Amino acid sequence: MSDRAAGADAYMRQRMLFVPRMFRRINTWRPECGQRFADFYEVGKRDGALTRATKELIFLAIAVAYASPACLVHVIPAIEAGVSDEEIGEALMVGVIAAGFVPGGRGFALAAEYAAKAREVARLYRAGQPWEYVAEPRFGW
Repeated sequence: MSDRAAGADAYMRQRMLFVPRMFRRINTWRPECGQRFADFYEVGKRDGALTRATKELIFLAIAVAYASPACLVHVIPAIEAGVSDEEIGEALMVGVIAAGFVPGGRGFALAAEYAAKAREVARLYRAGQPWEYVAEPRFGW
């Protein structure tokens, strides 16, 4: 990894509390894109009327409600923002309930599977063990 890519990863980790997998790749050839995305993300997620932790939990609930595998990674910045496992569990339950109201959505059953996966990622991350929120893409970068 080049110094520029490593610098972009560090910049993203500082502002976003994680580096999205797509940017681990993009930062190798266009690190400024990752840095600008991190700026955009940080502005939307910083503490305001709602705390960053609350915003990450909202994002996690949306990920579950819409069965978005890549968005399950938001359990990581939620943990980094200081949320407890109980708070994660409640946010995941909100997502499961909301899945029943997503027009054309995939419903409660799949949302419950996504919630279980998010809990698994949280458990592994907290234990310092390898984790993955979604399988690697079929096509390499």
